[in-house]
Amino acid sequence: MKNSQASEFPDNVDNDMLPDYDFDYSKAHPNRFATQTDKSPVTVTLDPDVAQVFKTSAAVNNALRALLSAIPKATQLDETQSPQ
Repeated sequence: MKNSQASEFPDNVDNDMLPDYDFDYSKAHPNRFATQTDKSPVTVTLDPDVAQVFKTSAAVNNALRALLSAIPKATQLDETQSPQ
C-alpha cells in the first residue's frame, strides 16, 4: 500500500487538488493588497428604451450629474437627509 494522495484518490491522478479542503476562516486576514474604499459601486438596471440611449455607465453618470446640477441645492439637501 502506497502512502500517497494519488493512491487514496485514484481519479485524482493528474490533478494535485484534493476533493475538499477544511479551511479555518477564523484565522483569515483581510487582503492588504486590495484597495480599501468606503464607497462601493451601485448597480442599477436600466429599462431597454433607456439603455438604447445610454450605452455606457459614463454616459449615464454624465446625464445624472447634469440633472443634479439643475436641481437647487436646498432641494437636494432636503431629499437626501434621513428622517430623524
